[in-house]
Amino acid sequence: MKKIIAVIILLAALTSCAKRYELGSIDDFSVALEKSTYKVGEPILFTFNGKPDNVVFWSGEPGRKYEFRERTVVQGNSILLNFKSYAQYGPSPVDQSTLKLLVSTDFNGKYDSANVLAATWEDITSKAILSSGQDQTSSGNIDLNEFAARNKNMALAFRYKTAVVKPESAQNRWVIRSFDLKSVNEQKEETVLASMATAGWSSFNFSGPTTKWSVTSVQLLSVTNPLALDDDWVVTKQFNPNKTNPDKGETIKNISQNLYEYRRVYTKPGVYKVAFVATNVNVEESASLVKEMEITVTQ
Repeated sequence: MKKIIAVIILLAALTSCAKRYELGSIDDFSVALEKSTYKVGEPILFTFNGKPDNVVFWSGEPGRKYEFRERTVVQGNSILLNFKSYAQYGPSPVDQSTLKLLVSTDFNGKYDSANVLAATWEDITSKAILSSGQDQTSSGNIDLNEFAARNKNMALAFRYKTAVVKPESAQNRWVIRSFDLKSVNEQKEETVLASMATAGWSSFNFSGPTTKWSVTSVQLLSVTNPLALDDDWVVTKQFNPNKTNPDKGETIKNISQNLYEYRRVYTKPGVYKVAFVATNVNVEESASLVKEMEITVTQ
């Protein structure tokens, strides 16, 4: 008799566990709107049926588009570089030929002298405005689209190279005050690829052992020696100019919350493709359902 009772208890426990971990249906989840056109600043009310465990909202705004949730590369963006320079001290007029701006799309990413020199470095100094003695001289926006079109990793470098020894007077010392590399998409939205602090600079000395670029998070400084020839480089980390982060949705419900309605306000006119992704999850499986709709926001 005791054995029979134990078996009954065990079967009841197993049945209870099976029900506990049974995945609830998500097919009844739906989203409703009062209308499809709204004005900027007007609250949009979404109402829900069903009780999914989790809901993620994709607003259709930049960075929040469901169709771009797995996108890691985008082409057609403009790649622009702007830096500020200062030719400090030294002779006047400034010998601008001592500073070069270089770019490579075949550098293998090994940051040692041999591999830096083995790469193909293209001189794009002519694209930049360099200081002629004035501080904070802007280079202007330097178009790097021809290099981005190759869809390869890109590295940039500043090269300080002297051609003659001038013991009677010091060479100009170059200071790079700022460095801003950005990507601009077709909607004119900007993404920062690198700044002075995040460019990952590596310094190399190929001539004049007592000198090299001094690197800080706020500037680059060439250290010169009037008694010896210099050939000093400072190289950025590599960038994929077409790389982008996948878009992300916003979690508006988790398993511990109830959700019957949700309000959203758009601040810019446009047509937005909205998506709600509902998910039910247990320890063994999951199920998702996507509801998409189009909303027009007018001025």
